[in-house]
Amino acid sequence: MRRLAQQRWFLWITKYWFLFPIVGFVLLTAGVFFGYGERSYIAVHDNMDLFLAQFQMLKNTNSFLQHGVDVPFLGGVSRDNLPSELSLYTLLYMLFPTYTAYVLGILGKILLGIFSFRLLMGELFPDKCVLYRPVIYMTGFVYGIVWFFPAFGFAFASIPLCVYLLIKIYRRAGMWWYLGLFVYPLVSYFSYHGIFILGYLVIAIVWLSIRDRKMAWPLVAALFVLAAGYVGCEYRLFGQMLFGEEETIRSSIVNADLSLPEILREIGTVWKDGIFHADGVHGKVALPVCVLYFVGNNGLYLYRRKWRQIVRDPFNFVMLFLLFNSVVYGLYDFGPLRRLVEALIPPLKGWQFNRTIFFNPFLWYAAFFLILIRFYDRGIWTMWAANGLVCAAALAVILTPNRYNDLYATCHNRAYEYFQGTEVDEFDYEQFYAQALFERLKERIGYQGEWSAAYGFHPAVLEYNGIATLDGYLGFYARQYKEDFRKIIAPALERVEATRIYYDDWGARAYLYSGTDLSIVSATKTVYATDYDIYIDVDAFRELGGEYIFSRLELTNADEVGLELVDGDTAGDGSCTVYVYRAAGEPALAMGSDR
Repeated sequence: MRRLAQQRWFLWITKYWFLFPIVGFVLLTAGVFFGYGERSYIAVHDNMDLFLAQFQMLKNTNSFLQHGVDVPFLGGVSRDNLPSELSLYTLLYMLFPTYTAYVLGILGKILLGIFSFRLLMGELFPDKCVLYRPVIYMTGFVYGIVWFFPAFGFAFASIPLCVYLLIKIYRRAGMWWYLGLFVYPLVSYFSYHGIFILGYLVIAIVWLSIRDRKMAWPLVAALFVLAAGYVGCEYRLFGQMLFGEEETIRSSIVNADLSLPEILREIGTVWKDGIFHADGVHGKVALPVCVLYFVGNNGLYLYRRKWRQIVRDPFNFVMLFLLFNSVVYGLYDFGPLRRLVEALIPPLKGWQFNRTIFFNPFLWYAAFFLILIRFYDRGIWTMWAANGLVCAAALAVILTPNRYNDLYATCHNRAYEYFQGTEVDEFDYEQFYAQALFERLKERIGYQGEWSAAYGFHPAVLEYNGIATLDGYLGFYARQYKEDFRKIIAPALERVEATRIYYDDWGARAYLYSGTDLSIVSATKTVYATDYDIYIDVDAFRELGGEYIFSRLELTNADEVGLELVDGDTAGDGSCTVYVYRAAGEPALAMGSDR
């Protein structure tokens, strides 16, 4: 009896072995982030210095659902310029504390990736879904744990879900699938994915209509339903794009024009490595497996004179799709083509149509999956080889310390501190925002919402702590304000040409720049600055309503430029010190004044 039970247990493990790494990783992730709490190490770039602070600002000002209001950064930016409340990711920040919402977003992305991939592959391979079950779930798991751009993790993870809904509609599965497609934008994002999904859908309609010799009306209807869903969920964005009369910094962005060899090199680089917002870590396992299989499989087709199989093989189609997206990415830096697009569709000036590259991580793992199931079809030994490959792909994602791998960063840094007995130089989440420190400073200076700026650290820190800022980071705000803010930092820009180009040609980071160093803004406990002078026009600062400058540097020329030191304090753990300076004279504008 015991032997029979052991055999059943062994068979169950053999059948459902994939549950152990999936459940184990989810529990590990939750345990690490909730266990360490805000002492976890979270990615700063385009994350803590951007979206997390914006969500906290919306929370501080109770502006998630408000209309016709400004949020207090960059001198006052319309609420409509920030993420819509009709988004599952935004909803997390409305309901939970910011750090908790961030962790739930990571866990939700993993589960959404697995769920989406399972639905799609179950639809594509219904007869062998049970046989392929381990690699379906494991490949979905690998795709779900890829450390995408956190604020749009749901949008990346849900791409298979969108494909699944469109296939259901194409196969005339019923009206409920249109409703599912209509609400799909709740987990997507138009600027990063939606506009491209609609473009791909148009191409699919044309191709399928020609192939089937009849119009693909279900997909035509799906096109309008999905577009309506995006408009409904992101009505603020569409209102700004279509009806906003204010000229934005998009019209002043200057993009690089690369030579043909440089474009070809860039195409190869993004095909191989992706980009940091969508680093699928495919180069470690999926890419070499896919390339070797592509060469070997098509070599056999040629050897056996099966020419049509080369064209009909879905694996080759996916590989071609990968190349197409990479080529589009490179062509964005071909000046004549980019300017033609901007001339034909002026509202798209400054818009990056090379974001097709964001679909490549899904395509790499879809191609990888097609190889795995072909291994499954060949027998027990190749089946376990496929299992080994997908586990290797999962380990590659987990153990690669890329930009957004917060789990690796937290575990690595905490292990280093434990074994070395000393802290790393990076800030953890709690140290980065230093809420207790800024609460003390605000109380002591009697802060009442005066416009301020940060020097030596990200303005997002002030924004998170309820301090209104003239500086900030946003890719879509008034061009006139960019010019007004430039007057403040003109002395620094005149001294460092690289910084001038960075600001004038882009301008999304309206910061107080150093007049000596390329950057003094960091997320480290050590202040890396060679010059403790500040180079700003304090009169221009006052004209925009500025009163306080919060600085990590004790300025050596404060009196010369017209600043008065009014306070300073150090975080309880000694991780950072902040000095508060007041601009001499009265500010020309108070917070909330018209500009």
